[in-house]
Order: sequence, then structure tokens, then C-alpha cells
Amino acid sequence: MRILLDKFSKSFGAVKVIEDMTLEIKDGEMLALLGPSGCGKSTTLFAICGIHKVTGGRIYFGDRDMTDLPSQERNVGVVFQSYALYPHMNVAENIAFPLRIRNLPGAEIKRLVDEMADLVHIGNLLDRRPAELSGGQQQRVALARALVRRPNVLLLDEPLANLDAKLRLEMRSEIRRIQLETGITAILVTHDQVEAMSMCDRIAIMNAGQIIQIATPKEMYRNPRTTFVAGFLGNPPIAFVEAEARDGMLAVKNADIRLPVPPDAVTPPDGTPVIIGIRPENLGPEGDAIIRGRVSFIETQGRENLYDIKLENGSVLRSIQRVRDDISLDDEVEWRVRSDRLFVFAENGERL
Repeated sequence: MRILLDKFSKSFGAVKVIEDMTLEIKDGEMLALLGPSGCGKSTTLFAICGIHKVTGGRIYFGDRDMTDLPSQERNVGVVFQSYALYPHMNVAENIAFPLRIRNLPGAEIKRLVDEMADLVHIGNLLDRRPAELSGGQQQRVALARALVRRPNVLLLDEPLANLDAKLRLEMRSEIRRIQLETGITAILVTHDQVEAMSMCDRIAIMNAGQIIQIATPKEMYRNPRTTFVAGFLGNPPIAFVEAEARDGMLAVKNADIRLPVPPDAVTPPDGTPVIIGIRPENLGPEGDAIIRGRVSFIETQGRENLYDIKLENGSVLRSIQRVRDDISLDDEVEWRVRSDRLFVFAENGERL
């Protein structure tokens, strides 16, 4: 089911949260609404499912205008961060609840519950109550309950926030598997860039009620439109240094470092202030441009280490490399960066 927000606006009293947003979610895709707290992503989700009444614009499911329909008539499945399971019901009863409201025959309800329990791998838990389940198992029950009614769209509001690291990894792949197997259109709201990149076909990065960029995870990582986007994607995060254009090169401020202009960037006029973005995986022993600094911090991550390199102007770059026995804290290093992997931004944060 294709979803279209056409010039969607939402205000709470005099506070405008979102204004004139247009967004299309393609039939069968999983889209992430990614951004910091307060950017409007959950407000957008709640408007789609009908919890929030829109202030302006229209919401379409396919060609049908859903803007003024109540949530119970939109056939939307929602999974909340809190799971919202009924504690007095067992797993089977929780999953069956949306079907009982529709007064389906008992045999049909049992068939659909069993089918959905198998899909989310909880067929052996149907007699348990929520208090007897782990966080991951409760999340699977919430998914099954949302999907059993065969909704047109699945909405996921920070669904993994309450899980530990291992369960988050497991449930990321499980939710994606279920979405692909059912072919349902899904929207994931998250502030976790790893969730967005690993689970979704496209990402819409939001800030202050606006969509800053929408693209596939790979395209957005490789071609961020602004410093905000570049800084939001990537772990360890990108590092930024101030520089200015000089003689066709980029001279880092207050440091003896001159970097080439990337081939895909416009060479700015001399004296133009710029911001250079360098991702940790692109700073190391290989490259065509030299960067000198002092190792100010080493973080062991198992098979690789994260090195902080402090430049003479006080700026800190990050380098992620295999574990090296030849590098120690406070060592002076001369590493390199590939100029074709640099990002250059104007002072206002826009990509050059």
C-alpha cells in the first residue's frame, strides 16, 4: 500500500511541529523516519495512524483519502515502544484481540493466531502471560498482534528501545524478515541510525519538523546533503574540521595541513571558509593527502581500535583501524586520507 503525505502540517496550539511536509512511502517498502528527539517523527507516525488529527494537508493510502477517518477505520498495525500488551491475557489472547473485536469465528481466529505465531517464532509461548516473557518475546507478541489483522501498513514507534544490545540485533533482523515475507508497507520511527540503516529500504532524516534528506542508506551515507545528515549517520561518527580555500586546496585552520578538493566538489574561491568531513574508516595508512597529529585516545573494540588524533589546532579526528601494536597513546603520527572520500561543506552546512 502506497502512503502519501501531501503538504502535511501539524500544530499543537500555537506550536507548529510540522509544516507542509510531502512524503511518499512506496508500496511494500520499509521507510525509516530518523532524527533527534522532538524533530516530529512520532508526530508524523501518529498522524498516519489517526491518533493525531492533521492541521493541514492530506494523507492518502493508495488513492484513498484517509485524512478525516478515525484510526479504527484505517486498518493500520502499530507497535509501540512499550509493547502495550494486556497483562491479564495470555499470548494467544493478546494476538487474537483485534480479531475478536471484528467478531470473527473462533476457528478462524485460532488459525490466524497460530499462523502469525509461527511467523514470529513464538508458537511455543501461546499459553504464557506477558509477565512470563522476555523483552524480545514481548516484542514478537506485539508484532504478531499488529500483523494478525492484515493491516495495509505497519507502523513501528521506537520498537527496539527497551531491548538490550543483543536482543536489538536479533529483533532488527527479525522485523525486517517479517516485513519482507509479508510484503507490507512499513514505517519505522527511530533515533538510532544503526536501526534505520540495517532495517530499511530508505531513510528520511528529519530535523525541526522538516525532512532534510531522503535516500537509501548507502546513498545517504556516501552522499550526505548537509553536515547534519553526515553527522547523524555513521558509527563511530564523522569528524569535522574548519578550513578555507587557498590556491585550489583546502587549508585546515591553524594547522599545517592542506587537503585536495574532492573530485565531486566545486572548488570554492580563495578565502572561502569551509567545513571538511572525514569519516574514521577513511583516515589511516593509505591515501593521497597527509594528516599529522598526536594520538590522544585509543578505544579497543576487539578486532579493531578507534584512535583519536589531535591536530595542532586542537581539532580531533577519528581513525578506525585493525589493532596495531606499533601505535601508543601520545605518539605523533603521519597518516593519510583519500581525497575522493572527503566531504566539503559550506559554512551553513550545505554540501559543496
